[in-house]
Amino acid sequence: MDLGLTGKRAIVTAASRGLGLATARSLAHEGVHVTLNARGTETLEAEAAKIREEFGVEVRTVAADFNEADGRAALLEAAGPVDILVNNPGVRQVPTPYDQITIEDWRYWLEVHFLSSIQMIQAVAPGMKERNFGRIVNMSVSFIKFPQVGFAHSHAARLALSGASAAMARDLIPHNVTINTVCPGLFDTDALHTNLHGHAKRGNTTYEAIVQNRIENCPAGRFADPSECGDLVAFLCSAQAGFMSGQNIVNDGGYYQGLF
Repeated sequence: MDLGLTGKRAIVTAASRGLGLATARSLAHEGVHVTLNARGTETLEAEAAKIREEFGVEVRTVAADFNEADGRAALLEAAGPVDILVNNPGVRQVPTPYDQITIEDWRYWLEVHFLSSIQMIQAVAPGMKERNFGRIVNMSVSFIKFPQVGFAHSHAARLALSGASAAMARDLIPHNVTINTVCPGLFDTDALHTNLHGHAKRGNTTYEAIVQNRIENCPAGRFADPSECGDLVAFLCSAQAGFMSGQNIVNDGGYYQGLF
């Protein structure tokens, strides 16, 4: 299927590894010129070079913190007119008991998982409306459908973004601009394995036991390849997906058992 994206321009944040990188590669495969953002320079530039060589698209890089105002400004300036925005916070979280979450913690997570993405949407949406094409995808987690103990601060901010995005989506879709949220489950990334090592340490068990437990409890019986998330995002950005907006799409191998 031709997704109708050749020549479009995208911003992908936290794109030097994991799901951000997989998304950038999937978009580049469809002929999208990409501006990649990450905090570190070395890995970012190395992956950008691979994408240029493999897919023959233009790749710009911005080494900056997307969660800081200066970083967002630098990213928007470097990218120019944007047809596709992928908001990927790229921040790992550690479980925290609800009664130990400070007001500073709440503010930090709201900045990371809500305000930064909202400000990026507000920056690019007017141009998308003028050009009568835009695709915005927020990267979240499947657990926003069934919040977990210890992650109240993260879930609250992610749910705020989903709610605000759904409201904005109604205003934007008449202009062929969509906003959707992808909610991944267990994807085989460095971030996942770092988290599982942390769970093993906190639970006084082994990393291998934690991995086995997660796989046994996933109906798909495996961790997903990051490309399976990147390709989903690419489809949501396609010409064919212009009637889908304001949705929270779970991609977790059947782990979430709810209907809606």
